[in-house]
Amino acid sequence: MIHRIDVRTRGDSDPGGGGLHQQVEQAIGTVGRIETWRIFLLDSEATPAQIQQAGEGLLADLIVEEAVMRSGFSDAPGSRVEIHLKPGVMDPVATSTAMALADMGIPVREVRTGRAYVFTPPLQTEQLQRLAQGVLANGVIESVHFKAYHPAEFPAARQYVFALRHVPLRQLTDDALQRLSREAHLFLSLEEMQAVQKYFDLQQREPTDIELETLAQTWSEHCVHKTLKSAVELTVRDEAGNVRAQRSYSNLIKETIFKSTMDLTAGGTDQSFCLSVFADNAGVIAFDEEDAVCFKVETHNHPSAIEPYGGSATGAGGVIRDILGTGLGARPIANTDVFCVAFPNQEKSLPRGVIHPQRVLRQIVAGVRDYGNRMGISTVNGAVYFDDRYLGNPLVFCGCVGLIPRNKVQKKTLSGDAIVVMGGRTGRDGIHGATFSSAELTDTHADEFSHAVQIGNAITEKKMADVILQARDAGLFTAITDCGAGGLSSAVGEMAQETGASVQLEKVPLKYAGLRYDEIWISEAQERMVLSVPIEQVEPLLQLCRSEDVEATVIGTFGTERRELVLEFAGAEVGRISMDFLHNGLPKRMRQALVIERGDHADGDAAAQVPVEEIERPSPEDAVERRGGSPPPTTVPAMVPVSATVLHRPTSTGFPPLSGTGADLGPRVAERLLATLSHPNIASKHWIIRQYDHEVQGGSVIKPLVGPLQRGPSDAAVIRPKLHSYRGVAIACGLAPHVTDPYRMAIAAIDEAIRNVIAIGAEPGRMAILDNFCWPSVDDEITMGTLVRACEACHDAAREFGIPFISGKDSLHNQFTNSETGQVLRIPNTLLISAIAVIQDVRQCLTMDFKQPGHHLGIVRQLDPEPDLVTLASTHRLMAQAIAAGQIVSCHDISDGGMLAATAEMAIASDIGVDLRYPHERFFTEIPGEYLFEFDPSHTDALRDHFGSLQTSFETCGELIAEPHLRIANYRQVLATASIDTLATAWRKTLDWS
Repeated sequence: MIHRIDVRTRGDSDPGGGGLHQQVEQAIGTVGRIETWRIFLLDSEATPAQIQQAGEGLLADLIVEEAVMRSGFSDAPGSRVEIHLKPGVMDPVATSTAMALADMGIPVREVRTGRAYVFTPPLQTEQLQRLAQGVLANGVIESVHFKAYHPAEFPAARQYVFALRHVPLRQLTDDALQRLSREAHLFLSLEEMQAVQKYFDLQQREPTDIELETLAQTWSEHCVHKTLKSAVELTVRDEAGNVRAQRSYSNLIKETIFKSTMDLTAGGTDQSFCLSVFADNAGVIAFDEEDAVCFKVETHNHPSAIEPYGGSATGAGGVIRDILGTGLGARPIANTDVFCVAFPNQEKSLPRGVIHPQRVLRQIVAGVRDYGNRMGISTVNGAVYFDDRYLGNPLVFCGCVGLIPRNKVQKKTLSGDAIVVMGGRTGRDGIHGATFSSAELTDTHADEFSHAVQIGNAITEKKMADVILQARDAGLFTAITDCGAGGLSSAVGEMAQETGASVQLEKVPLKYAGLRYDEIWISEAQERMVLSVPIEQVEPLLQLCRSEDVEATVIGTFGTERRELVLEFAGAEVGRISMDFLHNGLPKRMRQALVIERGDHADGDAAAQVPVEEIERPSPEDAVERRGGSPPPTTVPAMVPVSATVLHRPTSTGFPPLSGTGADLGPRVAERLLATLSHPNIASKHWIIRQYDHEVQGGSVIKPLVGPLQRGPSDAAVIRPKLHSYRGVAIACGLAPHVTDPYRMAIAAIDEAIRNVIAIGAEPGRMAILDNFCWPSVDDEITMGTLVRACEACHDAAREFGIPFISGKDSLHNQFTNSETGQVLRIPNTLLISAIAVIQDVRQCLTMDFKQPGHHLGIVRQLDPEPDLVTLASTHRLMAQAIAAGQIVSCHDISDGGMLAATAEMAIASDIGVDLRYPHERFFTEIPGEYLFEFDPSHTDALRDHFGSLQTSFETCGELIAEPHLRIANYRQVLATASIDTLATAWRKTLDWS
């Protein structure tokens, strides 16, 4: 019997309904009261008394809520919308409720949850439908009901009757191979399908479905990064078509980014600092004599585009599992997140299949928030970047930092070890997650790949994490990795590369009956890890898991006679693949890349890219038109043309250069500053930041918001992972997708990330960086050329700065095609750089807020608007030395918004004013390598001597004052005065939809 319990807030106040009002009225106009209910459906033979006990003793807080045991409903038509999860979608609340009811002694077979919205007065049917589709529900994972849903029984799970399926492949034509690849969601190229065809032709048999799926997961762009590992021939031409330079790579990433790290570690850099690079789930660097820190940043773009909450939550959960699966298991100590989304004020209709960016941002923030907070991991650093080119394909970067004993960094799967799967059970959620993420999005993907959506359960992962760390310290396993994209297929396949493996798929614990053997194998269902466990340690491990209520099961054995992957189901062999073919059989592709040099550049190292004419790239005017207005709060175009110099290239706000010397300059400076501070790419992200727990684990030293009022934007976060030590870790990021030229874009991102950690007191010699490439399709030569140039920039910068790359990730098909109109929405080339540095003593760290009136404000700026890497590297080292010498008391990097915005942010953080004198031509320019800092005037001569290089200028540009005002002058006249309250109001302007 299905019992229904509804829970609502007592009285007239309903925080849930109140929070929805603005969103609802934006969608359909003025509405009255909105009442929200939480719904629990219990399949149970419990007595009415027990059901009441469940409602009042468990599901409702009777101080502020009431529980209603429903037997009937009398809602007026048009007043109710109910949202329920579709069958098979993970429901963590239902799982926890079922466990709690069992602990109370109340029998229950299954629990399902939902939510209801009741409108008074009632709405029109069309209004309810618009709300349900655009605001209240996600049709990918949820069903909508316009009356109360109280089924007599839950639909029974389908029963699966085993039938081994072969796929006729050996006789297919090339066209048929390509059709099979797309229709079966394999997303392999023709050359790859031909290689598979040849392999099975040599085996003299047709492949089974599970064998094709295994190859598709293993060979997916998401898993093997085949574009960055491909051979590339790069040609640089001038605008007349003449060849200016040619370069070739046999393995692009190995000969650029990897090479820079190898050269650094072999060329004199302390080799004991980089303990594991590009070899495990995360990069690992030394922390102290006993421990190391590891860092990984993942993307979860495609899942977040069709289900933002689940996509971002499982992105956070997945990268945490990367840390748990690094070495023999690291303890997660901090999370990061970066979101790239379209401007939220989209007033016109969106392309079919695109979720409104308001909903996208709200939900991806909520997903990261809920997962990190529930696992007890602080989210301490990140960014949000707005650009309408992310409309069809938002980017979600999730990062995690972990602490691991240095003697647990290495792992090795051993033949004869048991294969143990631990954690959550397997369901249909996440099927084809790896191949789906390796394909271009279209307007049909929400329906076609609804099975790729996952809903995580952070509590399950938290319990599993605790067990893994205990088992690690007890020496109960020899290797571990997470079930990420591709599920067991990827995890077991990777771990068994040198040994082979035999897997009995019927032993895998399932969430529900009815899964086929291939679904069990490739499901990306969350919260699962795979361990290689010596036979004698299996029972101790299982006993430890039972003691912590964590499920663990032996599903097979590592090691086969011929080093093969052998898959069985219910006693029948369903798959057998050579490990050599699985991991080495991928055809190596030669890619052509083209760079077209502008006439004002002399060589390829400064080449600005010419757009690809065949591919739609919206103009600034088009972008404004499509979103129904300019980015708030101004009407300045979103982008301006790029030229040879940094001074005239687009800034992160898109505002044009400020010029002129007339009487109108002062008001324009003030207006421009307030507009800059309130621009979404500059304005405070406090409404996001304060949803995250920064105090959990007790190690946060410098938080995202700093200063006496805790409102200034910190350049980097600093945490102290070992509370008995003052040694710490600094974490920051850099991002510059507004810079059109890919080489400069990469340099700008790397430079910003490094400046952010140096500004709080880090040393370049104890610093490492990570790359995350998110690109549109690189099928054309010019876009491939932009990727090559960005890789070359990473190599050049890492070598010159002396800072190694230790890990990375790429996502190369981030564009959206509307099949009805043919419109293609391509993201801008986006490179996220994350920086991590070990801090010897966190007590010596700086924050960016001003400290004392009477101190001077200094600036280190680049004399050349196009500073070279040697100059930038020298600037960073000199700045770190000055901070270490105690000559600087607060520091802030000059990046988004330029020097005047940075000054305002330091004043806002401290409530201390400043008299500023600086050339107005450079108020808002964004040039790499520039710092703003506070110092005691007695250090002026020492600082001038210290920064006395030819290409780097130090000068005093202001004086701190007790009055809470920013007075702005150039060298000729006072231009404007603004109170700090006025600046803070502009900067803290919350987007009116948030």
